[in-house]
Amino acid sequence: MNLRRSFTLLSSLVILAVCPLVLCSSAANAQQPAGIQDAWTALADQPASHTAFSFDRTMMQVAQSLLESGGMSPERAAAALTGISVDNYHYSEPAFYTPEAMSAIIASYHAAGWKHLVNANQSPQSSAQPRGVITDLWLHNSGPNISGVVVLTRSPRDMSVIQITCELRPLDLVHLSGHFGIPKVDPNAVMVPSPDGR
Repeated sequence: MNLRRSFTLLSSLVILAVCPLVLCSSAANAQQPAGIQDAWTALADQPASHTAFSFDRTMMQVAQSLLESGGMSPERAAAALTGISVDNYHYSEPAFYTPEAMSAIIASYHAAGWKHLVNANQSPQSSAQPRGVITDLWLHNSGPNISGVVVLTRSPRDMSVIQITCELRPLDLVHLSGHFGIPKVDPNAVMVPSPDGR
């Protein structure tokens, strides 16, 4: 990943850290399925260059403090986000995303209590060999709020996994779209629960 793209991604994260998502502060951490990091690596049929970074609550508070010292009001700080991790994979050739590996990932999240949303306009073939960007979304609920979000984007040569621990209202997800690698809400996408409830 080049320096300009890294800086743009970092800038987006800082902007996200101050967007108006002020909520209650106690976030119940959603548990990621065991072995999920290895499953992401095994999803495609070829090796990838991999870059990753994480922001924990402390790092996000430092960024918030810097912005507040620069004159930004504390009300705009995002108390709802407790951690963000981003994994980017780049393939030298167009990737084939193994359906069996994807099924195992879906089953792991389902077993851990996550809800999987998919674009109803996608076919199994286009998911294995996408021509453009396709998105899968997993949500973990804690009462009426969302305590975890995982966004998987796949394209022919790139895959990104964004994992967020949070305490968000469902409407707040719209505010996250378009930031730190999460694609903007596609007005043509029809996100529905995945078939058979997984």
